[in-house]
Amino acid sequence: MAAAGAGRVSAEAGEAPEALGPGPVPCALSVNGREVRIEIEPRVTLLRALRHYSDYTGPKEICDRGACGGCTVLLDGKPVASCMMLALDAQGRPITTVEGLARDGKLHPVQEAFKTCDAYQCGYCTPGMLLSTVALLKENPAPSLDEIKRGLEGNLCRCAAYNHIFDAVQMAAKKMSASPAK
Repeated sequence: MAAAGAGRVSAEAGEAPEALGPGPVPCALSVNGREVRIEIEPRVTLLRALRHYSDYTGPKEICDRGACGGCTVLLDGKPVASCMMLALDAQGRPITTVEGLARDGKLHPVQEAFKTCDAYQCGYCTPGMLLSTVALLKENPAPSLDEIKRGLEGNLCRCAAYNHIFDAVQMAAKKMSASPAK
């Protein structure tokens, strides 16, 4: 099994990197608390590994340049553009996709707030917006409007539902602070 960061050279060691590929290699990802074992070429991004080699279609392939936020997942609890990261580099680290937010058939408070505030419009940006909001509220449970805008930078909504999204983030913050279990 290829280790996280396999194929890299340690500056201290000065060793040659382990060669991976060009064919498929084993990859084990921890997605939404579940281990996913796949065989992929080393060049496959985390986005493509999730969408094309497993059953996670929440992260959207939109710009494929890390500019729109549609492919956002949480890696170690932090938002990352999954189109800009190799899947092999995500091994051994917890990944959360939008599919992992709901629990026991009950929507996460952020999902509930987006639904209540009609903050999803066409829905293409929604997974990235939801995950970025979850990360923002974990770091800052009571953000100001300016802090919300900064926290969601890099997530583009082509439907221009920003006011609804900002309202949803504020609603979720209030709901989550009243019920700190989330």
